[in-house]
Amino acid sequence: MATTPYWISSASITPFPRLDRDERADVAIVGGGITGLTAAYLLQRAGKSVVVLERARCAEVDTGHTTAHLTMVTDLHLVELEKNFGRDHAQATWDAGLAAIAQIESIVRDERIDCDFAWVPGYLHAPMGARGDGAVKDLRQEALLATELGFDATYVDGVPLVGGPGVRFDSQARFHPRRYLQTLARVINERGGRIYEHTAAEEFSSDPLWVKANGRTVACKDIVLATHTPLVGIRNIASATLFQTKLALYTSYAVAGWATSGEIPDALFWDTADSYHYLRIARDAGRTLVIYGGEDHKTGQVEDTSACFERLEQTLTGLIPGIEIASRWSGQVIETHDGLPYIGMSADHQFCGTGFSGNGMTFGTLSAMMACDAILGRSNPWAALFDMGRTKIRGGLWDYVKENADYPYYLIRDRFAGADGKSLREVPAGAGRVIDYKGRKAAAFRDSAGVITVRSAVCTHMGCLVAWNDAEKTWDCPCHGSRFKTNGQVIAGPAESPLDEIS
Repeated sequence: MATTPYWISSASITPFPRLDRDERADVAIVGGGITGLTAAYLLQRAGKSVVVLERARCAEVDTGHTTAHLTMVTDLHLVELEKNFGRDHAQATWDAGLAAIAQIESIVRDERIDCDFAWVPGYLHAPMGARGDGAVKDLRQEALLATELGFDATYVDGVPLVGGPGVRFDSQARFHPRRYLQTLARVINERGGRIYEHTAAEEFSSDPLWVKANGRTVACKDIVLATHTPLVGIRNIASATLFQTKLALYTSYAVAGWATSGEIPDALFWDTADSYHYLRIARDAGRTLVIYGGEDHKTGQVEDTSACFERLEQTLTGLIPGIEIASRWSGQVIETHDGLPYIGMSADHQFCGTGFSGNGMTFGTLSAMMACDAILGRSNPWAALFDMGRTKIRGGLWDYVKENADYPYYLIRDRFAGADGKSLREVPAGAGRVIDYKGRKAAAFRDSAGVITVRSAVCTHMGCLVAWNDAEKTWDCPCHGSRFKTNGQVIAGPAESPLDEIS
């Protein structure tokens, strides 16, 4: 059976040349996967010149062997995050993941990328076939804490498709990573960025700063190491060697098959087993591909790796009878000693990201965002949390949301946070509420006669979520001050268009 990942077999990226001349750029980016190409795109958009060096083909190695879940839900459960790091840091970790998904959505929209991106729910559930009695308490606690921190989470007795108890998390997503990066690579190239494949970084210099590959030199002002397993670069060899002891490499397996009948929920699934299993779907020409993964083990420590695939296939065919298994592949994930990724400056003018665990697409994108902030000299809410040289973090007196209120993510966070209610019945007479309605955030107002007016709660200026002003009986935008009547008409800008109707 084919061991080429579905992503690689279903999408090609235009080949780029080998580096065969000396180059100069503001930023040299080593690695052409999700982190490297996203960093190149964001930095280029911010006015920086970029050179990307990829030792093989872009989006083919680690990025090409993912299952491409897009979720803020970390491998380390939220309750454990709070216990280990404090409540603010737990929220910050999940916010970081949600911000990364929002960044991907923004790029998909701005560049009109056809990559099967969609917001879908995610389910954390008890292992299939287990009674789940002992997991109910833990799952309820996870849902409660997530809700308290502003995330859309609901405990459910029966998870779709897999059954058993679980937690539903809204505002997760899925996409086709190669089709996404196919467009990013093209856009970077068309806008003057230089991408070189079959070009392995061989040597680094800090004074002056340069990277050598294929015997050629790329002079630069900053370096981004986007290689999954970090290179030493210009870092001290002793400290780089010590840092490697904080990382553990695991092999994870995936099988994929075409569902021939039945309705498969469009969602992400992962269980509470150790190691855990995960499932998602992909849409392709009207067909449904189901991707199921797990069986993780430390790389090189299992001899019969074929048995890992066989166990996954057995479970998947039992879950979805008649499924046509089409491909199987494996990839690597990197775990850290405390469950959080390492993202930040590993040396002066050298940025690095690693230790993404099962959230490579999310934390890889986040690394690119943080690299862009660092190189541009901008503050970032998660810099201390994911710092390369951190010691164990505790809660302290950090007023996380207040201190980072001006960061772009926090201007739109309410779009992804819990609404005031779930039903029109919860809107009292003479008042307004932001609720979940027909799969959207809605601004619902009930007049004294009981008549309901429903409009989109998304401000038409910059996409923030409006809030109800009970004193003035208006919908007010907390980001830039736009105000709207109960029927959605503009009272004051900067918004120029009324709140959208919801049909």
